[in-house]
Amino acid sequence: MSNRTVLITGCSSGIGRTTAHAFLEEEWRVYATARNPADIQKLGEAGCDIGTLDVTDPDDVERVVDRIIEEEGRIDALVNNAGYGQHGPIEDVDDDRFETQFAVNVFGPHRLIREVLPHMREREHGTIVNVSSVAGRLAAPGMGPYSASKHAIEGYSDSLRREVAPFGIDVSVVQPGPVETSFRERVDSELGRLDRTEAYDALYEFQEDASLFGADSPIAVPPAEVAEAIVEAAVSPDPAPRYVVGRVAQLLIYASYLPDRLSDSVFKLVRKFTS
Repeated sequence: MSNRTVLITGCSSGIGRTTAHAFLEEEWRVYATARNPADIQKLGEAGCDIGTLDVTDPDDVERVVDRIIEEEGRIDALVNNAGYGQHGPIEDVDDDRFETQFAVNVFGPHRLIREVLPHMREREHGTIVNVSSVAGRLAAPGMGPYSASKHAIEGYSDSLRREVAPFGIDVSVVQPGPVETSFRERVDSELGRLDRTEAYDALYEFQEDASLFGADSPIAVPPAEVAEAIVEAAVSPDPAPRYVVGRVAQLLIYASYLPDRLSDSVFKLVRKFTS
């Protein structure tokens, strides 16, 4: 096994778990983390070093990073993958739910980045990979809080990349579209907890029809494709600022360049034909 070390968040399933296996295949030392240690036991059996990590807990973040530095003396790559999607009409999403969305998807990565950066700067080497989404470029109706958090991580990553480049540190964003994971299960769960405004019934119906967005969608890509992009960013001596994963994701990124009036009309058509 090489001495290259990666810390990955959100490894309980889907992209995180698959990414941990992908780094193992590249013979990295893999620290796979999740909130519930029971969810990552099999990763431990496969050869990962596993640990409990709630990205919203500063003490957790400090403890995990300190452990890796103590055991390995280095962190070559940080993969900020932990996250979830708070969907629903913006009017129906209360302050607490909106803050929680940002606590996990934005402030969590920020905490981890601040902990690892001093060590990467000292060695003048390291890669930070932030897992975003096409929703960070194209904001669909009914996805306001999630899209806002991903737009935030996109802008954050651009600033960070330019700030740390002089220290030999790279920053990449990975932008998947729909992925064959259980992501939609929590989306549906969060939708079910909202106090619904009747005026948005059609929007709820649109969001609850997961045929276009769920794991069984014909346009969803396997998590291995996302993991491949993450590993490529980590191993490349000059990684791309962004990796768009999947043909449909690429088309959606192109759509984000449309004039606002035109993209608004496209969403109206989509809702019309899927209602």
